[in-house]
Amino acid sequence: MLNRRLVALLIVVLGAGVGFFVYHTEQSGSWPFKLGLDLSGGTQLVYQADLNDIQSQDVSGSMSALQETISRRVNLFGVAEPLVQTETSGGQQRLIVELPGVTDTQKAIALIGQTPVLEFRLLKPGASVPTDNSTTSINAAFEPAILTGADLTSATFGTTGNLVGEPAVILQFNAHGTAIFSQVTSQNVGQIFGIFLDGVPLTTPVIQEAIPNGQAVISGNFNATQAKDLADNLNEGALPVPITLISTETVSGTLGSQAVESGIMAGLVGVGLVMLFMVLWYRLPGLLACIALSVYIALVLALFKLIPVTLTAAGIAAFILSIGMAVDANILIFERMKEELRAGKSGEDAIKDGFARAWPSIRDSNISSMITAVILFWFGTDIIQGFALVFGLGVLVSMLTAISVSRTFLYALGLKARGGFLHFMFGSGFSN
Repeated sequence: MLNRRLVALLIVVLGAGVGFFVYHTEQSGSWPFKLGLDLSGGTQLVYQADLNDIQSQDVSGSMSALQETISRRVNLFGVAEPLVQTETSGGQQRLIVELPGVTDTQKAIALIGQTPVLEFRLLKPGASVPTDNSTTSINAAFEPAILTGADLTSATFGTTGNLVGEPAVILQFNAHGTAIFSQVTSQNVGQIFGIFLDGVPLTTPVIQEAIPNGQAVISGNFNATQAKDLADNLNEGALPVPITLISTETVSGTLGSQAVESGIMAGLVGVGLVMLFMVLWYRLPGLLACIALSVYIALVLALFKLIPVTLTAAGIAAFILSIGMAVDANILIFERMKEELRAGKSGEDAIKDGFARAWPSIRDSNISSMITAVILFWFGTDIIQGFALVFGLGVLVSMLTAISVSRTFLYALGLKARGGFLHFMFGSGFSN
């Protein structure tokens, strides 16, 4: 008996510790909940990919490459916890980009943007660089591109080697680009070799010597910030397939915080009413069920932080629903225990047999719920998947707490008597 009570006490202490971890890490911000766009505020952009020129067997690879490229592009701008994913809708391939904290739609679109076109072009024989700064006339004076950004391996921010130390972008070409760059620079010493970005000349240096190492330096026409931005843009890489923006959705930070507050309030009210009902209707077992339910809530919230699970409004609804499932398991157990007590069994025997009789129903109902969650997660959209994940996780933990925590608490009571007061404490409603 002492061992059972020590185990029950240990469960309570551990549950309180987990609850403190959840509360403290949320207050300190050291391990906050990961909130979805509808709760944190931000922008969702939906793009449709143009795959007309892509072979059917290459669609999957092209979409994966697109997702990777856009993810890299967004991460370069320091957006916290961006989500970039692909989906098939109505036979069309779509790219979904979620940018938490970015509530300016135009800024969000600019973050995705279009890959800059970097070109290296020789000045035409006999031509000179126009002085009128006309983009049209300047482009007409240069040959077609010999190298492009597709030949780059990396672009890094740095400075020139002169005394001034001007901001510069240092380019490193791949093997193909290095071979071409080496050949062009060796054969055209003294010629002007223009570097263009989106058709606009960044610089028009004179080739001083052959450059065999595949490294070029862009400098002279920008400050440090512009040089860093250019390096980031060049590192983004070209999109493997064209994309078209088809929809945008923006949730302000204020609306997101209101959704969080509403969700917390709904959860507190729901849990409070459930606990009140359990205590008033099931008396002593109901009180123990409330303690077990508190342990369950602490465990699930901790798992949300540790996995981590992205919480959305739908996810909060699923969590509240899983709390109802946890209480449902306890109700089945208590009703079976009450029947055993009416049959004249002692308190301990009633607990043992009540659990044994309730277990098949608890097991089957929870397994069917988890199968439903798996199906929803497998075939559902983002919102449905979030709901399914939270619901499935909650059902799994609730089943474990119902058959372990609640039973441990009841056994810790050490009830061996029959009838009388025991029947009253283990009765329900207005009957014993």
